[in-house]
Amino acid sequence: MSGSNFVDYVKIFCRSGAGGNGSTHLHRDKLTMKGGPDGGDGGRGGHIIIRANSQLWTLIHLKFSRHIFAGDAGSGSQSRSTGYDGEDEVIEVPLGTVARDAETGEVIFDVTDDGETKILVQGGRGGQGNWHFRSSTNQTPRYAQTGGERVERAVILELKVLADVGLVGFPSVGKSTLLSVVSAAKPKIAEYHFTTLVPNLGIVAYRDDRSFIMADIPGIIEGAHEGRGLGLRFLRHIERNPVLLFMVAADSDDIHKEYQVLLNELKQFNPELLDKQRLLAITKSDMLDEELITEIKQDLPEIPYVFISSIAQKGLAELKDMIWKAINE
Repeated sequence: MSGSNFVDYVKIFCRSGAGGNGSTHLHRDKLTMKGGPDGGDGGRGGHIIIRANSQLWTLIHLKFSRHIFAGDAGSGSQSRSTGYDGEDEVIEVPLGTVARDAETGEVIFDVTDDGETKILVQGGRGGQGNWHFRSSTNQTPRYAQTGGERVERAVILELKVLADVGLVGFPSVGKSTLLSVVSAAKPKIAEYHFTTLVPNLGIVAYRDDRSFIMADIPGIIEGAHEGRGLGLRFLRHIERNPVLLFMVAADSDDIHKEYQVLLNELKQFNPELLDKQRLLAITKSDMLDEELITEIKQDLPEIPYVFISSIAQKGLAELKDMIWKAINE
């Protein structure tokens, strides 16, 4: 997914369809001058429906279609005939999309399984015809129920990337390079900050035809939870990853401190992120000799770690083993 085509946040205005009115018809034919009530029910107004589609990776198709209206229903008629239902509007979204009320920020629901459908805005109910209101004391009711009104709602759709492991690290630490080496993904790579402007996904092949999905999240900087750098825009993508792989470069001044800064940014954004499995990869370690590696090990966080070099293809098998074990725990 290219930077120009990746959209993970849209605000849309939705309006469901109005329900049809019930009919007040009284039965008449050439043999019946004063028949009883036979008015049918009105149809149901069209719903606005969200459907998850595993073939979609972005919300760009909604960027310029932000007003979505469902169809109105038809009224009931004679012979207890029910009016037609309003046409539903189905919005296709990527897996991992969250729907929020635009006014309150409340989460309405999310969709994570291919083909999963949920009603975003309910259509108006159909009104009951006068046939329903007959009684022993009122055998010819000349009234019926009106259809339910349209429902209008402003909704925010947010995409949170679904992956087994998310890469967390400062800019230019080697996240995109790692993804390009262990998968077929081709993220943009360059020696300057914020090369990665959108999340990139790659399928990483493992032993015995097994695989897992890795997500390269745009680089975090200190203060990201306050919106600095790329800030809040991409921190939410980490919420969907059960395993977080922290990446710190071997030439960092203080690997442990850098890890703590990253951890703090996640904590400030969402404390629940600290409950996820955490792993550590020390990147660019081809520049280290055994003596330096031994020295660095003395001050590493107490989580599983591995020294890797994507360019030199060093430690990648051990990294995959560590990730696979964490995913299955």
